[in-house]
Amino acid sequence: MFGRSVLGLSAFLAMAAYSLPVIAASCGSTASPELDWQECNKKNLMLQGSDLQGANLAGTDFSLTDLGGANLKSANAEKATLVRASLAGASVQGANFGKIEAYRSTFAGAIADGASFAGAELQRADFTGAQLTKANFEKAELGRANFDKAVLTGVSFALANLSRADLTGASYEGAISFDRAFMFLTRIEGLDLSAATGLQQAQIDLACGDSSTKLPSGLSVPSNWPCPQEQD
Repeated sequence: MFGRSVLGLSAFLAMAAYSLPVIAASCGSTASPELDWQECNKKNLMLQGSDLQGANLAGTDFSLTDLGGANLKSANAEKATLVRASLAGASVQGANFGKIEAYRSTFAGAIADGASFAGAELQRADFTGAQLTKANFEKAELGRANFDKAVLTGVSFALANLSRADLTGASYEGAISFDRAFMFLTRIEGLDLSAATGLQQAQIDLACGDSSTKLPSGLSVPSNWPCPQEQD
């Protein structure tokens, strides 16, 4: 008898839990701090200057959306789609952009100190003039990404694909990590990489520097430097 009661109670609790309403993301709500737009469709919108600080934007589709000047500090945008989206001048300090799809997106002039772009798809992304101190690009796809005049102090490019990325004109203090990064035709002309970590001769042999590029101790300038300028 007791066993039947326990089984009956368990079944009742299971049915009750199953029938509880699922709290859906607030896809219809206007932009506000800490809102939940997870998995929402926010394509091709004008959201300049929006305050999305601390918002849950995981998996959200922002393709072609203008988020210029928006506040996304500490927001979670993991696995979001930002293809051709603009975050120009946005404040995204500490935001999580891990595994985003962001081909041809722009973060030009963005303040992204401490942001994570780990595993992100950022081919041809524009980071011109962005503040990227201690940003994490580990395992990111950065083919032809532009870092002109970006601040890269303490950035990690460990295991990233920097094929044809342009780092010329970037500024930084101290070390940048290039541990096992793929650097085929990566533009490093004029950079002082003497304090960089993780650089190997095989990476330098693939990259594009010039007579003003400074390398860590033990690495030598390849005979094929400087590389010819490529047509985009």
